[in-house]
Amino acid sequence: MTPDVAIDYFTERHSVEAVNGRIGPTTDARLAHVMSRLVSHLHAFIKDVELTQDEWATAIDFLTRTGQICDGNRQEYILLSDVLGVSMLVDAINNRRPTGATENTVLGPFHVDGVPEYPMGASITQQGGQETCLFEGTVTDLEGTPLQGVRIDVWSDNEDGFYDVQQPDLQPRHNNRGVFVTGPDGRYWFRGIKPVSYPIPDDGPVGQMLARLGRHPYRPAHMHFIVSREGFETVVTHTFVEGDAYLQSDAVFGVKRSLIAPFEPVTGGDTKWRSSFDFVLNRTAQK
Repeated sequence: MTPDVAIDYFTERHSVEAVNGRIGPTTDARLAHVMSRLVSHLHAFIKDVELTQDEWATAIDFLTRTGQICDGNRQEYILLSDVLGVSMLVDAINNRRPTGATENTVLGPFHVDGVPEYPMGASITQQGGQETCLFEGTVTDLEGTPLQGVRIDVWSDNEDGFYDVQQPDLQPRHNNRGVFVTGPDGRYWFRGIKPVSYPIPDDGPVGQMLARLGRHPYRPAHMHFIVSREGFETVVTHTFVEGDAYLQSDAVFGVKRSLIAPFEPVTGGDTKWRSSFDFVLNRTAQK
């Protein structure tokens, strides 16, 4: 009889060795490493929870339905990655920065290219928005030197919690979007609206999973920023509305303490609110 230690045939005890032993010797080294570790952790999980066949079938059905709801406008697998904290973990690993540099968070699904560039101080709101807000601050390097020529790409939802691309028949194109470029003083300022919290799409398999887990689908209110300049690491981030009810339970785990910004009421100004936030960029490594 073949000893249990042999890995020519699959056994419960040596399942990992059996599967990883099939990886060919000419396989790309990085692919071989990633896949072998995936198999190792996946088999360890299944053994740890002693997954039943009914649970396995439920998982296959869930993954199948997740794929079936995806189309050119909706990526349910990214949503699944988001709510499991995977998107934020990958972002954190790939965007480690020194203390003091502005932190990244998830890009989100609603960024678009080709947004108009506006003069500093312009409004990005083309329609709606009673809760007007002035967004302002400076962009510097880690030594505090103001940075000129920084491109600041911004976008937010409207007062009902929808982005323009979600309501193409209701909102003007590029509503609550704009691009600004800093001058010699490194300052930026523009007018928009105070963002509101909103739910991620929860009418599919991921939403059903959240409900079964007793989790809500809401994201706290935030303004999106992409801050970039040659010679510096690009910052993809949000500023979150201080005091929002969902800061500590963001459905996609995007909140970092350093990204929570004050939103202060304004009396007698051009806007009802003002939010100040300074960005600090880290220089790219010299090759």
